[in-house]
Amino acid sequence: MKLVVVGASGRMGQALIRIITETDGAVLHAAVERAGSSALGKDAGELAGLGPLGVAVTDDALAAFVHADGVIDFTRPEASVEFAALAAQARIVHVIGTTGCSEADQVKFDAAARHARLVKSGNMSLGVNLLSVLVQQAAKALDAAGWDIEVLEMHHKHKVDAPSGTALLLGEAAASGRGIDLKDKAVKVRDGFTGPREAGSIGFATLRGGSVIGEHSVMLAGEGEIVTLSHSAGDRSIFARGAVKAALWARDKNPGLYSMLDVLGLAHTN
Repeated sequence: MKLVVVGASGRMGQALIRIITETDGAVLHAAVERAGSSALGKDAGELAGLGPLGVAVTDDALAAFVHADGVIDFTRPEASVEFAALAAQARIVHVIGTTGCSEADQVKFDAAARHARLVKSGNMSLGVNLLSVLVQQAAKALDAAGWDIEVLEMHHKHKVDAPSGTALLLGEAAASGRGIDLKDKAVKVRDGFTGPREAGSIGFATLRGGSVIGEHSVMLAGEGEIVTLSHSAGDRSIFARGAVKAALWARDKNPGLYSMLDVLGLAHTN
């Protein structure tokens, strides 16, 4: 499968290039960066610490997509929306690990999915997606009348969106278990005299610092006991492996919008 990596010079882009070269059935077709990037013209393999691969970094995404089978995208929302439109034109797979997307962005992803196979998730790792299933089951089993839900996450100091896409994914899983809409029950900021905790709400706490790749915990707090479900990411390659797996999975699927739960066969356990 001929894959394009966008945001090729970033930390995730480099991890994707390395994983693609290690994966049977996948080959690096093109590497894309934004116009003006210092990486333009450089060999993608050398950027990723692999040595020359014969793939020069370009800023022409459309030309890169035309003869590709799929694109993997951990960039920014505004870029991902543009790439989704190009993937729809090319009728290829678009794997989206970008976080911080708005509802307006999602509308555009839905439109692109009429022609492309989009796999979009706040987290591409197997462990986190399994965790989301466990959170959904726990939230369903431990009712809102006696159990409060808090989502705690920490990432490196360079992360620009909060709460993280993974935290929101876990919050959505908890809300699904409770049969509620997360938008109506999420509490993302607490400051000053807030009063008592609103029953049935789902709280988020965000920590940023150092080089932490990703730490997530969902706490279900009852009277006299706490259940904590958590995941720790020690290496970005777990997200890259999941994204490449998603691309290979989606290659022969019909156009549409899919999640990592679909890729991992976990979608029907909710």
